[in-house]
Amino acid sequence: MTINVDASLAAKTSLEAMLPYRKMLQSALDLSGGTHTFEDVVEAVSTGDMQFWPAAGSALVTQIVEYPQVRAVHVFLAAGNLLEIKNFDSSLVEFAKRLSAEFITLSGRKGWQKTLADLNFKTSHVTMFKEVQ
Repeated sequence: MTINVDASLAAKTSLEAMLPYRKMLQSALDLSGGTHTFEDVVEAVSTGDMQFWPAAGSALVTQIVEYPQVRAVHVFLAAGNLLEIKNFDSSLVEFAKRLSAEFITLSGRKGWQKTLADLNFKTSHVTMFKEVQ
């Protein structure tokens, strides 16, 4: 399955494109430590700081990360049907190549390691957090 990387452009606004996916995106945001609200993500998509990737029963939100030596496409949110999420891979690779990105990255729960192993994702580091009280 190839996902149209410009699919969300058919909608008049980012909010209009993303509203049908609000509940599933919110479920992913609820697991992200409160860093962003749905409205924050809509704003980032509308300004081009993030990209929205819709499918029938799932969605991704990516962002382009510029490091001093390389560029990466970072999967910021993934929600919905697992098979559909995995099927975004070829489109993500195509998108990354168009941007001359060297990596596709994501941060997520530990279960993603096993789930994405067949797509050649590898663990590079562990993200930990501590709440400041």
